[in-house]
Amino acid sequence: MTNYIITEGQEMGKCPELPGKHNCTSNNDCIGGSYKRTGHGQMTGVCATTTNTCEVLAWCPVEDDRTIPNPPLLMSAENYTLFIKNSVTFPLFEVTRSNLVEGIDANYISKCLYDPKKAPLCPIFRLGDIVELSGFNFEKLALEGGAIGIVVDWTCNLDVHVKHCKPEYNFHGLYGNPADTDSTSASIGYNFR
Repeated sequence: MTNYIITEGQEMGKCPELPGKHNCTSNNDCIGGSYKRTGHGQMTGVCATTTNTCEVLAWCPVEDDRTIPNPPLLMSAENYTLFIKNSVTFPLFEVTRSNLVEGIDANYISKCLYDPKKAPLCPIFRLGDIVELSGFNFEKLALEGGAIGIVVDWTCNLDVHVKHCKPEYNFHGLYGNPADTDSTSASIGYNFR
């Protein structure tokens, strides 16, 4: 988690929906018992005249995620590290390999940090480097959230000694590409309620 929005004092109750979620001019616009897919709860059938939005049965006040803390509250996560352990099995050849290959021991792991050129077998990854290697910007990702895929490629020629079977790491964003702008993405970031 790199950023968060706090909605203090929420209690289950009835309150107006956010502007733009389900606008109304009269109670007829708010069908009681129904839901709007992008809304915060079940409509009560009442048009709240203070906001001209339908009243909902929900956690109130409803979360307003239109204003996101900037800069992100946990920018230090850029320097957090991730230890990846993985393995691959080639059952036909009775070969199992771990990414902790020859030469990767506790002493090496205590000092290394993954670098595609200088330390391509180090299993310790800095989050900021993972985001950068995926082509994204950490500050933007930290602001809105996101998901990065890590591909561990085990392309091995088992006709040669198994010690040559080593992993290669690739990184990519799971919700768009780095060139996308806010207006071209259907869903920016990653979040949960």
